Parts: sequence; C-alpha cells; structure tokens
Amino acid sequence: RAKMQANIGDELIVHTRRVGDHERHGVITQIHGEGGTPPYDVRWQDGKEAVFFPSADCIVVPATPRAPK
Repeated sequence: RAKMQANIGDELIVHTRRVGDHERHGVITQIHGEGGTPPYDVRWQDGKEAVFFPSADCIVVPATPRAPK
C-alpha cells in the first residue's frame, strides 16, 4: 500500500466508521513528514486545529489550483 502524501491546502476527509456519525473535513496547514507524508496539522471545519496521524479511513483531496491573476 502506498504512503499517504499531501500538500498544504489539501483537504483531509475522515470517513465515519459508525452509523450516525458524520465525516470530518479539514484543511492541511502544515506537514511534518518528509515528501508530504504524515503527520499533518489540520484545521477542522469546526475551527479546531490538531496534529493528525491519518488512518486507512482517510483520504486527501488535492486543493483546487487557483487561476493566475
């Protein structure tokens, strides 16, 4: 299995494991591993920030590139 890799600004989605729970969404604000690997600092949609070690139920969604001005 390939290692997770991300860039600052990418979205991190944590899928729920239990019925009735909601997915968690956050934005990666800092990367502590080499080459984009975890752990990551994540700002969650509720405004809280934390160092996060992703598990198998997480995916990274690349940030949408911004058009040049």
